[in-house]
Amino acid sequence: MRAAVVRSFTEPLVLEDRPVPSPAGHQVLVRMEASGLCHTDVHAAHGDWPVKPSPPFVPGHEGIGIVEQVGDQVTHLTVGSRVAVPWLGEACGRCDHCVSGWETLCLQQQNSGYSVDGSHAEYALAHGTYVVPVPDGIDPLDAAPLTCAGVTTYKAVKLSGARPGTRVLVSGIGGLGHLALQYARIFGAETVAVDVTDEKLALAAELGADQVIDARVQDVAEEAQRLCFVDAAVSLAVSNASFEAAYASLRRGGTLVLVALPAEGKLKIPVFDTVLNGTKIIGSIVGTREDLAEVFRLHSLGRTRVVRETRDLADINGAIDQLLGGTVPGRLVFDLRP
Repeated sequence: MRAAVVRSFTEPLVLEDRPVPSPAGHQVLVRMEASGLCHTDVHAAHGDWPVKPSPPFVPGHEGIGIVEQVGDQVTHLTVGSRVAVPWLGEACGRCDHCVSGWETLCLQQQNSGYSVDGSHAEYALAHGTYVVPVPDGIDPLDAAPLTCAGVTTYKAVKLSGARPGTRVLVSGIGGLGHLALQYARIFGAETVAVDVTDEKLALAAELGADQVIDARVQDVAEEAQRLCFVDAAVSLAVSNASFEAAYASLRRGGTLVLVALPAEGKLKIPVFDTVLNGTKIIGSIVGTREDLAEVFRLHSLGRTRVVRETRDLADINGAIDQLLGGTVPGRLVFDLRP
């Protein structure tokens, strides 16, 4: 099988021929159809974060494919099923986080494409309990971005408290932000979209944003004040300045949901203002298997649209350069079908 491999944090990825692995125990072997490129893949490949993966490894955690083989302890999946291989590759299933619906906080979790090999390959091993069935009728090229960009922003919008009568600012209308904007609208909120490129501002308007702010020429906080501030801000732009602008846009009692993870990400919090205004600051990390199932159901109902372009796995380094250059309109997806 072909696989994109990180061999060094300072070198481009290498396309290798590897043996197709065999599943054992709780594992399933998935023949990949599509795998989305996430900014986390770039952080993994560059060793940006304090907890680093160990090269060589295969990145990718937006994988969609067909189950080809199952281990001898897998009884709930059948060969031929289409499943998603998400960021949460495995959790302990027993700790207080796992049993209370917060499996994504499990301290013993394994993560696809980070601590275990991921989906940027023609085949991948996954834990059968933690793959998520993909409903019939969803294009694998759509399902791939929903598996991370979708479930991550869906969870963030949930945590923001978005509902009818609230105003939600989405900072960064890219692969994640274009979906966050749609989820905020599904939840009934008035939406404010912020970006710094003409194409993404136009996309936000096309997707139904009630207000669009061009952060190149407009002061985000001042524009938010003109709207009587916002109840929540979902921060998706990989920029410290965008965090500060989102914080400053909140009304009293508002909620800032941090999602983006710049390599040197920092947010200076004015303690007096935060206490006086009753501001809530929440970190949101992906979503659970149930969250992803809900994301798939919404897409099956036609409530969301995935903006994407396809690439061949052989062009993974070019795709990463395009992602880092900020010229990707939505999400890049590797089409791994024959």
